[in-house]
Amino acid sequence: MLSKAFVLRTYTTIFSFAFIRVHWRSLAFCFCLIFLLSLSTISTASPQQNDPELRQRLIQAINASNSFKDRFDAEVWLLDMSSRLQKRIGDAKPRLNMLRKIHYEATRAGLHPELVLAVIDIESRFDRFAISRSGAQGLMQVMPFWLEEIGHPEDNLMEVSTNLRLGCTILKFYIEKEKGDLKRALARYNGSLGSNKYPNKILNRLSQYWFKN
Repeated sequence: MLSKAFVLRTYTTIFSFAFIRVHWRSLAFCFCLIFLLSLSTISTASPQQNDPELRQRLIQAINASNSFKDRFDAEVWLLDMSSRLQKRIGDAKPRLNMLRKIHYEATRAGLHPELVLAVIDIESRFDRFAISRSGAQGLMQVMPFWLEEIGHPEDNLMEVSTNLRLGCTILKFYIEKEKGDLKRALARYNGSLGSNKYPNKILNRLSQYWFKN
């Protein structure tokens, strides 16, 4: 007959092995989780790096007169884009107001308004209060350090016109810097130069939804 001491030692040994297996599985899971999180952190690039030439362009843009009037003949465009944007912004008045500002700031910067719509769609889903993990703010996800750089720390990137003015200026600057190469310019805007993932998302969204047929 087995002694109580033998039985006790046997159960203790089995329990110890079981505990070690569970313990190492838990540790392995934790290490995998930490590794994946570190990869996520590494791959999150900071968009819109500080550039003296871009800084001067932004100063000129933000100091431009805001006493403009909408002089473009865009009723057809507004109606078309308003119907496309309705699922994002249900109220017609703020929707049309935002579209007018997008059209103005895009054309002012020399950009196609539909391209700006596609950028906003991917960047913020038309949420003017959006904030990214890297700290970018507003519709076009502009980095807040630019407000200090251009001497306007009191400005608010959640304000639609301010965000559009800076975002469109930055995007246009990168398009010129890349000599019209839109994919590289979009990658610069996103802080992912060398990868086509972000540019392809923008261009696919543009062609599939915002491009005016």
